[in-house]
Amino acid sequence: MKFLVLNGPNINMLGLREPAIYGRKTYQDLLSMVEEHAKEIGVEVLFYQSNHEGSLVDRIQQAYEENIDGIIFNPAAYTHTSIALLDALKAVGIPTVEVHISKVEEREDFRQISYVRKACIKTITGHGLKGYVEALDELVKQLSK
Repeated sequence: MKFLVLNGPNINMLGLREPAIYGRKTYQDLLSMVEEHAKEIGVEVLFYQSNHEGSLVDRIQQAYEENIDGIIFNPAAYTHTSIALLDALKAVGIPTVEVHISKVEEREDFRQISYVRKACIKTITGHGLKGYVEALDELVKQLSK
């Protein structure tokens, strides 16, 4: 199985950005943790991060062409604004787990809306970086049925 770990704006700033909310671990720490877990469970992972909405749409479409089995997606701020990302996920039909490092449901009112959630098989929020590992396990479980 091959999975894409897709991250939206400012996720590359982990460790610096609001550490009280997102913690002190860096984006590289996140990649290493997911890569290590992927090796343990025998799956392949690819990583992509962009601060640009169109680049994320392009990468979702590319995932279809590459026969990616599942997507772990933290759309970050685009969660609450991007119908284009929702449409891209719906178009490709790749099983996707939405992940948020913080507990978005306990944050500002505008963070209560997730457009991409409508195209996802599950949402994981508030589990820190470990939410990505949980999402990987969830995809493996769902695709092994």
